[in-house]
Amino acid sequence: MNPLSANKASSLVSGPVRQIGVQSRSVTGTMPNGNRYESSLERDFMILLQFDFSVDIYTPQPVVVKYQDQGGSWCRYTPDGLIEWRADLRRDSRPVLVEIKYREAFHGQWRVWRERIRAAKRYADERGWLFEMYTEREIRTPYLDNARFLLPYRNRSFDPIAEEAVTTAINELIETTPSALAAFISPDRWRQAEILPTIWKLLAERRIGFDLVQPLTMQSPLWALGGCV
Repeated sequence: MNPLSANKASSLVSGPVRQIGVQSRSVTGTMPNGNRYESSLERDFMILLQFDFSVDIYTPQPVVVKYQDQGGSWCRYTPDGLIEWRADLRRDSRPVLVEIKYREAFHGQWRVWRERIRAAKRYADERGWLFEMYTEREIRTPYLDNARFLLPYRNRSFDPIAEEAVTTAINELIETTPSALAAFISPDRWRQAEILPTIWKLLAERRIGFDLVQPLTMQSPLWALGGCV
């Protein structure tokens, strides 16, 4: 399974259609994979994509959609991104054109956004894609908190002996919690503290099952997966 990739020859689009610059009212920056974001909400959305193994490619500002408004004037609209999925990991692997906005951005502007949304949906339909909008309500959830916490562990290297101890224990227990799993491996609290980062790594790699949409705590239910051997 590969995490989010920003530069891949098989992408449906060549890259961002405009330069993402610094704006006084935005939080701009660059993700580890090179993708640029224009707000903290876009950054958080990209974190979710990095945590999702079914995401193949994410391209910020991939296309320009041209449409006529109600007055007949031609307008240009650039959606925030395009998600391309791994077909082997997702039942519906149609690419998704996305718009990422704070809910307050629509206040007093809904008529304008309604025309943009219709144009974007029409553009996506013509290409066999989907179009979806995401606000802080969909993005800033316990799932995001879990992704933020676990992602740094994904690329860490750990003692293979500790990793074997955790995988052996979870297969024996079948269902447990982080606290109980560490205690099962060793009664020594210092050793338990040493074991915890390995547990987080296996969760980040989806080698131990847990509820992604619930806050991760020391008492969260964990369970063995078929690939955890």
